[in-house]
Amino acid sequence: MIKVPKYWEDLNVLQKNREASRAYYIPYGDADSALSQKRGKSPFYRTLNGSWKFKYHESVQHVGDDFYRADADASDWDDLIVPSCWQVKGYDQLHYTNVNYPFPCDPPYVPNANPAGLYIRDFNISQEWDGKRKYIVFEGVNSCFYLWINGEWVGYSQGSRMPAEFDISPYVQAGNNRIAVMVLKWCDGSYIEDQDLWRFSGIFRDVYLLAREEAHIRDVFNRVEVASDYQTGHIICELDTIGELEARVELTDGEGRIQASGTVTANGKGSLELPIDKPKLWSAETPYLYQLYIYAGDEVLHFSVGFRRVDIVDGVFKINGVAVKLKGVNRHDSHPELGQTIPINHMIRDLKLMKAHNINTIRASHYPNDSRFLQLCNEYGFYVIDEADLECHGVFHAVGNFNMLTRMQEWEHVFVERAERMVERDKNHPSVVIWSMGNESGYDTNHMAMARWTKARDNSRPVHYEGSDPRHLGSPDVDVLDMESRMYSSPAYIEAYAKDENSTKPMFMCEYSHAMGNGPGDIKDYWDVIYKYPKLMGGCVWEWCDHGILTTNSEGIRYFAYGGDFGDQPNDGNFCIDGLVSPDRIPHTGLLELKKVIAPVRLEANNLAEGSIEVTNLYDFIDLTHLTLYWKVEKDGELAEQGQMELGQIAPHTSQAIQIDYSLPKASGGTWLLTLSCRLKQDTGWAKAGHEVTFEQFELPVERLEPATGSMCYPPIQLTEGDQQLIIEGFDFRHVFDLYNGTFISVSKHGVSMIDKPMSFNIWRAPIDNDRKIKVKWMEEGYHRAYMHVYEASVTEQGASSVDLCVKFSLSGHTKPPLLHGTAYWRVLGNGEIKLKVEVEVREDLIFLPRFGLQLTMPAGSEEVEYFGNGPHESYIDKQQSTRKGKYLTTVDELFTPYIMPQENGSHNGTDWVIVSNEQGMGLEITGTEPFSFNASHYTPEDLTQAMHAHELVRREETIVHLDYKMSGVGSNSCGPELLEAYRLDEKQFVFELNIRPIFKEDE
Repeated sequence: MIKVPKYWEDLNVLQKNREASRAYYIPYGDADSALSQKRGKSPFYRTLNGSWKFKYHESVQHVGDDFYRADADASDWDDLIVPSCWQVKGYDQLHYTNVNYPFPCDPPYVPNANPAGLYIRDFNISQEWDGKRKYIVFEGVNSCFYLWINGEWVGYSQGSRMPAEFDISPYVQAGNNRIAVMVLKWCDGSYIEDQDLWRFSGIFRDVYLLAREEAHIRDVFNRVEVASDYQTGHIICELDTIGELEARVELTDGEGRIQASGTVTANGKGSLELPIDKPKLWSAETPYLYQLYIYAGDEVLHFSVGFRRVDIVDGVFKINGVAVKLKGVNRHDSHPELGQTIPINHMIRDLKLMKAHNINTIRASHYPNDSRFLQLCNEYGFYVIDEADLECHGVFHAVGNFNMLTRMQEWEHVFVERAERMVERDKNHPSVVIWSMGNESGYDTNHMAMARWTKARDNSRPVHYEGSDPRHLGSPDVDVLDMESRMYSSPAYIEAYAKDENSTKPMFMCEYSHAMGNGPGDIKDYWDVIYKYPKLMGGCVWEWCDHGILTTNSEGIRYFAYGGDFGDQPNDGNFCIDGLVSPDRIPHTGLLELKKVIAPVRLEANNLAEGSIEVTNLYDFIDLTHLTLYWKVEKDGELAEQGQMELGQIAPHTSQAIQIDYSLPKASGGTWLLTLSCRLKQDTGWAKAGHEVTFEQFELPVERLEPATGSMCYPPIQLTEGDQQLIIEGFDFRHVFDLYNGTFISVSKHGVSMIDKPMSFNIWRAPIDNDRKIKVKWMEEGYHRAYMHVYEASVTEQGASSVDLCVKFSLSGHTKPPLLHGTAYWRVLGNGEIKLKVEVEVREDLIFLPRFGLQLTMPAGSEEVEYFGNGPHESYIDKQQSTRKGKYLTTVDELFTPYIMPQENGSHNGTDWVIVSNEQGMGLEITGTEPFSFNASHYTPEDLTQAMHAHELVRREETIVHLDYKMSGVGSNSCGPELLEAYRLDEKQFVFELNIRPIFKEDE
């Protein structure tokens, strides 16, 4: 075994020979290169990314004592791209776990079989670097590593998601050199890196060399201050130097014009104040950046500067004096093929998607992101909650004491170092508006020490930590924290907090609306409350993306894998598939819902008869001159009138009435709808002109002309009864009703069969991820196997052109009493139309139903779907804000919403009518006396319930149609609060009516 000190289990050693933490920067040779932020343009930078020699060992005990020697033969080792996570490259075990440690909870000890990855790379040092100090920077290595250069030991570091910099000047020479690194999978730091993610290892962020003058700037802290009247500001540029030097500092505006400059001589420490008059302020909406250049010797350092204030005043969170709502998401580093190695373009793609969906805040959950990601946030305009790389969730599950590590004095320096390294690296980024002391690690003296250190170093930003929630800690000392923070509180809870006069701090929901699978369904309920109370800051949805790993199975099918798919134990299954976008960044419908709810413009009806609309500007700093309002009026989904208009200078946080000049009849048949759309006038860095920021829709007050109520004359029908079947025939149809089973078993028109199986009543839906808790109660009662028992079925009335039938039935599982009793009244008219009225009584003691409705199985080829209702994407009672009512023509396959873990999907509530037919229009038209929910799919609820991955589904040729009286909402109870009562199908008595008509719609 390699003879190195066992630092990985020594709490007293977090590093050896590592340089002190500093702000991120790259020294350049000139200002233009520095401004470009292209590292390769610097003569003082050399990347060590690329192909390294790599050897994996299942345990550090198998590592020999000579691999790091300068003359060691590594020619037969594998080639591995750095940066990368070795698990996605075929080494070790892909493993997803949330709260459970993948090793025994015995801090600071980790398994003896501690996997090790050995890295070797030969590199050149240019003679142009002679006389300069040479440094190597590792921006991220998980979880700890030992470093050798040319066979000489250089140092050790742990702390996975923060840079480690070493002075390697004594170990290198001009020409060829060799670097050797041993990375261990586990160290004592792993106890506080128990985040909800795949457990990746290796050199996963960039590695590079820097050349510096003997006397050079080591660190820079640009303390930006803005006066309370926002008329003046200044930067105190604090320099930490090695040796004595003179530096010239220039501040330019966004157009490159010098605004302030000065020189400072520093020997260890030095500072310079640069005043500025009437600074242009930075915000997420107006991300105006000044550029600060520091010239010292041959080097130019560059920093983006944003003038902004972050304050908490009387319990209200403010930026630049304005009460701001944080409309955020939690974002992990996650790539479907690269793991936690995130390319720049992938970061940009995330940020553009977020901007396009009205997101203004990112919580860096639960560790500092790549420094370049923060620079992009500066430029694109995002508020960032920068979070220390600290979570020990597993301690709670292991020993039942969430506070164990944060109370242990021997861990205090470990905790504090996590805050220190984050703050020192990221202190110059204007996008960082809040420091967070980690996540789900209990709360006690060690966190208090972190917060005190942070405030002493930087008092320009408030400090956050959710773990102090008194609901699970009692009443801890939280004076060092600047806000209350909650996870997954209900809307009622946060409203109660806002109303409580004893609640003096603003509240931030660092996690809410768990976006797992088909959800979240409760976003509007939160934001109705958040907008109502200044004390509520907003929150971050959990979370941005699904963490699926792109995998190929034995049949060559590519799919996104989750916990357990690689035999990993313990695992938390598909709990990592909980994002607003798929692993390849395809938006889920939950993201569309979020976009609509948090939109920066609100449109409300004043007087629709006169075309008066109230427009509220919910932006914090800009008016609405960048938007154009498009409007259209439709009757029954057909365009009647349209136009556009400017919104003008409606100031932030104000409302104004506008007039839309449409004309309406006083009375008319059908439904008249006004749809408004706010769109960008010009291209931006994140979207093209015409991008829709938000929309709204209203039903216009047109008196409905009811059709003439004269008696309808239907063709005669003929009844034939035999063998407990009733055959009902008319001019062009033939239906068969099974009197024993109480349902239609055949419906046809012109000889074309419209159903393949008997109609049936249904209460089961394939559980969505947010049903993971309630489904246990549903299944205990047998909801998933409920079948119909018929007590009585008979013909109650027969006329020349109609027949009435009555069926008394129940739905039951087994062992338990019936779930519900019902009476179905069926009427068949001479035109083949089937009318259904069903009266239902649900057992009093039952938990709410998933759904209630009629299930049809239509024959192969029933692929065309036309409907008038909410669309174009799926909608539910608590997830419909992002849909708009209209007439849609689509297919069954297009209605399917693919979730990585199959579940209920693709339903459409608020439907007035739907036609499911073959491409020639031969099928069934369904209407209701009230809007209903429909679903058309090639999978039954049972198919979706049983499949664990989308590729396991076997597409049926038939079309399964659900016509639901109601379906319970989707909520966010996979992690969030229980489904709100208003969205539960909890009625004990109800009546449902449908009309089912066989049609050839092309003849209609």
